[in-house]
Amino acid sequence: MKVISLNVNGLRAAAKKGLFAWLSEKNADFICLQETKCQHNDREADNSLVLPNYHREYVDAEKKGYSGVAIYAKNAPINVKKSLGFALCDTEGRFIQFEYPNFSVCSVYFPSGTSGEHRQAMKMAFLAEIETFLASINKPTILCGDYNIAHRKIDLKNWRSNQKNSGFLPEERAWMDKLFDKFSFLDAFRVVHPDAQVYTWWSFRGKAYEKDVGWRIDYQVVTPHFKDKIISATVDRTHKFSDHAPLVIEYQDFA
Repeated sequence: MKVISLNVNGLRAAAKKGLFAWLSEKNADFICLQETKCQHNDREADNSLVLPNYHREYVDAEKKGYSGVAIYAKNAPINVKKSLGFALCDTEGRFIQFEYPNFSVCSVYFPSGTSGEHRQAMKMAFLAEIETFLASINKPTILCGDYNIAHRKIDLKNWRSNQKNSGFLPEERAWMDKLFDKFSFLDAFRVVHPDAQVYTWWSFRGKAYEKDVGWRIDYQVVTPHFKDKIISATVDRTHKFSDHAPLVIEYQDFA
């Protein structure tokens, strides 16, 4: 079972860079996208966003051209969940879950706090609110997404100069600790590559991508059921569709 997660930073922009041709070649079972930035009417008028033989669902932000998540799946789910019951998530299009009889797959776009103290406070509120959902998970689940947090020093190039910046604040990293300790989730990439210095996002400034001055803020976080089922994990930089790179993880089929 192959799962791809990617912050596309605008689905239509990524499509123009060849995203859907690449996805077709990859033949993943699930494709979880974040920051789609397009509304229903835009998608209906754009055939380039269709992936043949995939079931697709979107959750859009109320604000046009902002946020949004999606899942494309080979097999139709038995249920689609598009709300977590709190406004910061539901009005900004930050969560979608495909449920199947024995497992579920989510695409989540965690808020960024880089635009100021108000948004940072909202980010921390989101982290607190989503814990209710995390505690309710009762079947094997994959939580794909842009978490907008680098967990450890190894997860960003310039950790020393970013200790007071959103994305690497002590309270954000402590929340990630809680995710992996209290809730017992696993960072699927780290199960395969415990010490790799690999990044998934690069600033547009200062030739960060070319110099590989990046952050690892995109994850596939999984319940313990998947611990022995992770076959491979790759950050694919063969193509550049956005300021993020696709995270491709293969799991043993889950029955």
